[in-house]
Amino acid sequence: MSDVGRLLWVSLPGPDLTAADREFLERVDPLGVVIFRENVRNAAQVKSLIEEIRSVPGSPRLLAVDQEGGRVARLSDGVPALPAMKILGAQPEREIEEAGFSLGEALHRLGFDVDFAPVLDVDSNPQNPIIGDRAFSSDPEEAGVKALAFARGLLRAGILPCGKHFPGHGDTSLDSHVALPVVDAPLSLLEARELVPFRMAIEREIPLMMTAHVVYPSIDKAVPATLSRAVVTGILREKLNYGGLVLSDDLLMAAVARGGVVEAALASIDAGCDGLLVLKSQSQALAVADRLEEILRGEPGRLAPALERVSRWWSHWRGGR
Repeated sequence: MSDVGRLLWVSLPGPDLTAADREFLERVDPLGVVIFRENVRNAAQVKSLIEEIRSVPGSPRLLAVDQEGGRVARLSDGVPALPAMKILGAQPEREIEEAGFSLGEALHRLGFDVDFAPVLDVDSNPQNPIIGDRAFSSDPEEAGVKALAFARGLLRAGILPCGKHFPGHGDTSLDSHVALPVVDAPLSLLEARELVPFRMAIEREIPLMMTAHVVYPSIDKAVPATLSRAVVTGILREKLNYGGLVLSDDLLMAAVARGGVVEAALASIDAGCDGLLVLKSQSQALAVADRLEEILRGEPGRLAPALERVSRWWSHWRGGR
């Protein structure tokens, strides 16, 4: 596979790296590999697995995990057991930063590079089935301050934080893993509430941002944020001037996969995303990689902006490591 692998983030099916997994990683050559619970027995095994993944020939790659605390924690051995962010968010800013640092140190020892945290969503809908206590606060300013304290702790420990889920998943009443949520709030409310923590994170140059599989009709009536050029390029990149790496949430989630995972991946790239998360399906990841390879040969200009952003990002955040 050529450079298109730099646009892909994938996962593996089990706790041991098989010959088939090695072949898959060599063929796709992804920028990122995401570790899930099915990859975990204990801390020593995870550390060994990560070392094996790094030993597979190919370009340098990032190892990532969803380790927020509370109900979103893929690891239980070798890392501090953090409470839900809503509980942690009640603590002083310095204590939250230290919690992020302690977690970051543990993740760094295991060999990770990226934590898909902190949640920058505002806990704006008490009936939200997917965010809720994962958010630091129902107050936009406090949510931003507390989330960024956590991010600082991760960065101090050598772990790259990823803010999520742009432009805000806190006001949904559906779970985008199984349905397509819609946030009908007017743009003025989104700007005064949902966008506040993201704006703060962008001002502090958070290195990674993950999009939401949510429709915001006041910005784009047709498609969810991940697939929307109006959201990713128009709002995130141009209006808010974000210069970091923009990742899609998992493209196998029902909110975007119903039209086909390959189609969702291409729409994400066209929207302005740099990283395509195609998780828990090697066949789908290969299908996306093959289609991107075709596009690179036939219309390379379509992928050039994302590939250039990835290259610049790598030089800035990982070039000296």
